[in-house]
Amino acid sequence: MKIAFAVSLVIFLALGMYIGLRISDCKWAGVDESVIEKLAVEANRPPREPFINIERGDLPLLLFLLAGAAGGFTAGYYFRGLFPPKGKG
Repeated sequence: MKIAFAVSLVIFLALGMYIGLRISDCKWAGVDESVIEKLAVEANRPPREPFINIERGDLPLLLFLLAGAAGGFTAGYYFRGLFPPKGKG
């Protein structure tokens, strides 16, 4: 009974979010656009293109892959220090 309730609740919430996001036409502005860009314009410093534009292409995926690989290697290397055996902890 509890599992059926939990599953139906998750489905209901997911369906509600999906319908709500499909109906909504507004774009969610991030902190950069809504706060920092506004303050920069007020200070006579209009926004410009970034030095390294990672919004297009596969560069964000590559950076995410490299960060994950570096983190996984580091966690694997220091595994015994992170999770000591029960007798030695």
